[in-house]
Amino acid sequence: MLKKFVEVFGEEKNKEYFFTPGRVNLIGEHIDYNGGFVFPCALDFGTYTICSRREDNTFRMYSMNFEKDGVVEFTTDSLIKTDVWADYCKGIVDVLIKKGYKVSTGADIVLFGNIPNGAGLSSSASLEVLMGTIVNEINSLNIDMVEIVKVGQMAENQFIGVSCGIMDQFAVGMGKKDNAILLDCNTLKYEYVPFKLEGISIVIMNTNKRRGLADSKYNERRASCEGALKDLQENGIKINALCDMTLEKFEEVKHFIKSEEASVRVRHAVSENQRVLESVKSLQENDIEKFGKLMNASHVSLRDDYEVTGKELDSIVNAAWEAPGTVGARMTGAGFGGCAVALVKNESINDFIKFVQEKYIKETGLVPAFYVANVGDGSKKLGDI
Repeated sequence: MLKKFVEVFGEEKNKEYFFTPGRVNLIGEHIDYNGGFVFPCALDFGTYTICSRREDNTFRMYSMNFEKDGVVEFTTDSLIKTDVWADYCKGIVDVLIKKGYKVSTGADIVLFGNIPNGAGLSSSASLEVLMGTIVNEINSLNIDMVEIVKVGQMAENQFIGVSCGIMDQFAVGMGKKDNAILLDCNTLKYEYVPFKLEGISIVIMNTNKRRGLADSKYNERRASCEGALKDLQENGIKINALCDMTLEKFEEVKHFIKSEEASVRVRHAVSENQRVLESVKSLQENDIEKFGKLMNASHVSLRDDYEVTGKELDSIVNAAWEAPGTVGARMTGAGFGGCAVALVKNESINDFIKFVQEKYIKETGLVPAFYVANVGDGSKKLGDI
């Protein structure tokens, strides 16, 4: 990476090294924008960068993952969306300036990410929070990480045009080694929950079915939930978000929801929120088998009620459920392709991967990829070079 920096930008002084992880959501899917609890963790791989501060307000960026794009250059005065990876970085600068922060120092930046792009492990959130961390450091803005996280979400919503919730940016910004994060997306209150698994590993299964989040049905699902919330509020149900309800309360009031399709979507959100809280309790009671069963139930709800899985995710999760050593498995991320996550006993990992791979290839014709992951730290400066 250092060699590439010198090749692209020359031998500049005062180079700094930054890292922001990817994330996997262990349970609690499609409820971050419905005011629910989610339970993600940061991973020990992500996006790395070497940067050198400039004397002007120009950013020159080079991605080792998208070398065909060459150097993407922009200034703080010309933040125009161009539909390339650097838009996520421009969006951060745009939001910071609109919020009144003085961004006057640019940088030459080389990036390398080992998060599979489009797999649902938050490569975009990793890039956003990384850029926020860099701009904060080189401009001495003194912004805390929670604010950088919020800026990341605003950049995705307003500049990129994807109505994502806060979870992805929060997980990659606030991650902590060997801990998952119980996050209340309504209030941004959070709690670290130890997630050191004895004899069990997180195995991420990439379907290698690409999904474009902006053109997926994500925004449709979100609109359905917003419509249902409005129906309930207009009929005197005093809630600020769908996940303020218990399942029992939902059953009492669901007749107020005008659309049958929206009602089913709400059932997923409310039941998934309950599963998150039960899963944290099961970890605290050291009942990993129950945690695995809750993961399985989450996938069924996402498949049947929220309808965001599809053939590839269902095939790989079904294979995981049948494979040796599986504690639990579910899709993770927005769905419609991307990744699933499983908890697998260490002694069975090789057999697990072989079994799932063979079955998945036979059913879909696609070749999956597998990553055995550890829980890592959030976005940070690693040092000077």
